[in-house]
Amino acid sequence: MPSEVFCETARLLFRAPVPADARAIFERYAADPEVTRYMSWPCHASVADTEAFVAFSEAEWRRWPAGPLLAFSRETGQLLGSAGLVMESLDRSATGYVFARDAWGQGYATEALGAMVDLAAELNVVRLSAMCHTDHRASYRVMEKCGFTREGVLPRHLVFPNLSPEPQDVFSYARSLV
Repeated sequence: MPSEVFCETARLLFRAPVPADARAIFERYAADPEVTRYMSWPCHASVADTEAFVAFSEAEWRRWPAGPLLAFSRETGQLLGSAGLVMESLDRSATGYVFARDAWGQGYATEALGAMVDLAAELNVVRLSAMCHTDHRASYRVMEKCGFTREGVLPRHLVFPNLSPEPQDVFSYARSLV
């Protein structure tokens, strides 16, 4: 698991989460109900929830050539959010992103998703997919800006625990990297 910068963009540095990051992750975005509204994971109620995410991340990094990444400002070093690759096989991956509320509207999600596309290409991933709630306009616009194609709606496909216990419709997006 890389503990130093794994990839970077003009404004962002990405590295794998480590246990010492748990409190910052919790405070910056994981415990914010507005930030986690459209996430497929529940808003963190305690730092222990965030520690479980870090443990999951470490396991993904042991298993695959990529995994969850934290996004930091190159300028200030502040934790801004997270992105990463969820490897489904060596040539197929899913991606996503989440950013602290004070980082919204500054193009960080687009920059981060572009970095994940580049990372997936470097790892010889041939298909990169992503999903978002059908009401999450900001997220699907980011995917479209980054060259993802909307493949359709998956009805009642995913539970968004911060919205409802019922499965919700999602837009399915993908991008071919070959």
